Amino acid sequence: MSKDYTFGNSIPIAPLKIVCMENCRELGNKVNDYIVNFRHNDEQILKDRRESLQFRGYDASTYLVENECPRFGTGEAKGILNESVRGCDVFLMADVMNYSMTYTVCGHTNHYSPDDHYQDLKRLVAAAITHARRVNVVMPFLYESRQHKRTRRESLDCASSLTELVNMGVSNIITFDAHDPRVQNAIPLHGFDNYQPPYQFIRTLLKKENDLIIDSDHLMIISPDEGAMNRSIYFANNLGVDVGMFYKRRDYSTVVGGKNPIVAHEFLGADVSGKTVIIVDDMIASGESMLDTARELKERKASKVIVCCTFGLFTEGFERFDEYYNRGYFDYVITTNLNYRPAELLSKPWYLEADMSKFLASIINTMNHDVSTTSALTPTERIQKLLRAYNENEPLDDEEE
Repeated sequence: MSKDYTFGNSIPIAPLKIVCMENCRELGNKVNDYIVNFRHNDEQILKDRRESLQFRGYDASTYLVENECPRFGTGEAKGILNESVRGCDVFLMADVMNYSMTYTVCGHTNHYSPDDHYQDLKRLVAAAITHARRVNVVMPFLYESRQHKRTRRESLDCASSLTELVNMGVSNIITFDAHDPRVQNAIPLHGFDNYQPPYQFIRTLLKKENDLIIDSDHLMIISPDEGAMNRSIYFANNLGVDVGMFYKRRDYSTVVGGKNPIVAHEFLGADVSGKTVIIVDDMIASGESMLDTARELKERKASKVIVCCTFGLFTEGFERFDEYYNRGYFDYVITTNLNYRPAELLSKPWYLEADMSKFLASIINTMNHDVSTTSALTPTERIQKLLRAYNENEPLDDEEE
């Protein structure tokens, strides 16, 4: 996204309001602070149009709307907006993967599941939809995105939830690195924007590595399975290096934990000996597949193994990651701040964070002006500018995030 956040030839579609659910307050506050800063620096607009009705409230001190989803003793709930959003362009932010929140049912404490967060999201949509000019849902981790296709007699949960939201009146769904973006075919006549974080990954990587040589002799991108090949190819093409792939041999005769167990990881690609390898994927769930891939690469004599995943869920904790790090199977893991990360993860010596808050703020600010977000969807130019600065030993300007 350009550093110039002024949209001199367009006006906002409506006053901006951000309804940030409790499950993503930290990210929402950072996004809000960036947008406040963007607009306070739109000096020409504020000078020429401050008194214009279309720009009234443009340079607000905050765009956040206080909201809550209180629960009754039975576990039932309701969504409440504590201020009016009549005539506003509402962006409703939700992190359906925040398992740290709890609620009480008949005296028993329950942790929120993605289903609970999704129901609260619908409650707030219902509270806003009747009076808002437009309602957009910002759901970085797309709800039920892993259940996106039918292979036997089973539900199509992601497609069902998208259909449900647009039937309620939601205009746009904004998500990041959807497990399979083709799920948008469920709502072909409505907005579905799927953004990718390669620029932020590369930036975080280059800030960490002072002596990285970016060529095919020293660097290689690895896809841990066939599903991540598109991400890996885009990453590799921007860096001008080769790509390799593992495929998972599974035992389809048994099902463990809802999936067929992996028998072995087979590698397709050039020799990785002596190279820095970067594994690119959309998520770390249990981490079993990612750790096995890292171990296989180290056993093939890779000099460094770096993991880049949009969502670090770590559903089975950090014990195995600590073990593999101490054994030298990987060097560090980079994930974004788009989902809940416990304090324990943030303190790990092997963990780095790619901050997506400014990127998300620029997306919301641009969409509120109803102009093209092409530069955000395809960040190739910014990546190339970043690589030129790195190769020429120039400082990486924080304003370009």
